[in-house]
Amino acid sequence: MAVTIRDVASAAGVSVSTVSRAFTAPDQVQARTRQRILDAAAKLGYSPNPAARSLRGGGTGTLGLIVPDIANPFFPPIVKAMQARARRLGHTVLVADSDEREADELETIAAVSRRVDGLVLWASTLSEDRLRGIAEQLPVVLVNRHVPGIPEVRISLSAGIAQAAEHLRAYGHRRCVFVNASREELRRGKSVHESFEALDLSLAELGPYEPRFETGVHAATLVAAHGATAVIAHNDLVALGVLHQMAKLGIRVPQDVSVIGIDDTLLASVSTPGLTTIRIDPEEIAVRAGDLLIETIGARAGGAGSSGRTSGAGGGTGFVEIGSRLIPRASTGPAPTH
Repeated sequence: MAVTIRDVASAAGVSVSTVSRAFTAPDQVQARTRQRILDAAAKLGYSPNPAARSLRGGGTGTLGLIVPDIANPFFPPIVKAMQARARRLGHTVLVADSDEREADELETIAAVSRRVDGLVLWASTLSEDRLRGIAEQLPVVLVNRHVPGIPEVRISLSAGIAQAAEHLRAYGHRRCVFVNASREELRRGKSVHESFEALDLSLAELGPYEPRFETGVHAATLVAAHGATAVIAHNDLVALGVLHQMAKLGIRVPQDVSVIGIDDTLLASVSTPGLTTIRIDPEEIAVRAGDLLIETIGARAGGAGSSGRTSGAGGGTGFVEIGSRLIPRASTGPAPTH
């Protein structure tokens, strides 16, 4: 029976992704750790030849990434970072867009899965049963979606939302609006409502809508009618739609209404006024999702079964959490005194 990368990882006491880096990007692995991996590989008779692995196991050397909306400025930096990370580890990345529609996502997965060794699915709209079925056929990592038994990268907004609530309260705001563009609880963890209510901030919710610029345009008029002095939006695109419509309505930001987005895209820093937002690091997401997928592929190749659960360097079970933080800019300020 051929020796697999997982066998080497087990013998060396490291993760599958660390073994992969030791052969494809040795400068990213400590010298002592790399030597231990090389010794284990030599002892087991493991060969890291990519062509041989492809012929033996039918691997393509390609990772799949399916995102909901490639036009959203949040995703291009993630795609770029994942491509760079994959290239350093000896892989390429195939990117596709599901357009946030279940039928399109299924069609895209069916087309892409034939060309890749595994898939990263971002905020999948599919049912848990469908996702489990896909994960049985192909290594899968979910981002912003939880299905027991499937490896997951979870983006936690708890810290960023708590900081946003503290920020608004310090400025004297009391009546706020959350523009929701998600049918599930926002990014899990401590919800927007819990964070705001903990500081005695009133929070009305609009939606759920689609997470697009037009949603913010629509919501801005409702915010004005509601009499709120602060808005937190589902993402930067929605927040920018709010800013755009507020300007058309003659509502000053932040003098009359403060606005906060989520993601910290490039547009947030160049908008007028600059958008206060909750930052999620795109490079960290790309690296962690890519590494977790490579580990999952390695585990499957090593006969770990079809559950998709893997053990990371720290002995985890295929779960990674990414944090967040508030980036204050010019779109937030003191609440109006009238």
